[in-house]
Amino acid sequence: MPKCPNCNKEVYFAEKVSSMGKDWHRPCLKCAKCQKILTIGSHSEHEGKPYCNHPCYSSKFGAKGFGRGGTESYKY
Repeated sequence: MPKCPNCNKEVYFAEKVSSMGKDWHRPCLKCAKCQKILTIGSHSEHEGKPYCNHPCYSSKFGAKGFGRGGTESYKY
């Protein structure tokens, strides 16, 4: 039986959610920052930890600065 990376308990087939190459319990697959329960395909991964795409992953690891690289980011 595979073990859940979050709670380290056995994951049975009926409760299994596969993400990032591991098997999780559905309530254990949470954003590492805001603890929101994630669904398959709607999250990102950084250093082996899951994050929700918006706002956590983009604010923590996304582009930084005014306008985030768009036309407003140039300073005169």
